[in-house]
Amino acid sequence: MSGALIEIEKAATILKLLGDKTRLTMVKMLDSNDCCVCEFVEVFKASQPAISQHIRKLKDAGIVKETRRGQWIIYSLNKNSDYYPLVQNLLQHLPNQDYRIKELEAQGLRISCE
Repeated sequence: MSGALIEIEKAATILKLLGDKTRLTMVKMLDSNDCCVCEFVEVFKASQPAISQHIRKLKDAGIVKETRRGQWIIYSLNKNSDYYPLVQNLLQHLPNQDYRIKELEAQGLRISCE
C-alpha cells in the first residue's frame, strides 16, 4: 500500500460515512466535478438542509473541502487529506457519475447559484 497507513478506527469512520448511498454518490461526483449545495439538491431531489448535513459530515471528516466564490460555497474533494488515497481507491471501483452533471447542464441548472 502506498502512502501513510490509517488507523483502523479512522478508516472505519470514513468507510461508515461512505456507506451512505447519497454521500458516496456525492463524493464520486466530486471526484471529477466541483459542486455547490444547490446542484446536489437538484440531483438528489432532497432539501437543502438534508444536503448540507451530508456535506458537513464529509467536511468534518476531511474528505471534502470548500472554496468561497463570492457569496457561494463550492465543494471539492480534499486531495490533501490523509484519507484521500483510501477514498480514491474506493472511487475507482464505482461507475462514473458525470451523467448527473450533464443532466443538470441540460436543464440549465449547473451552478444555478451563480
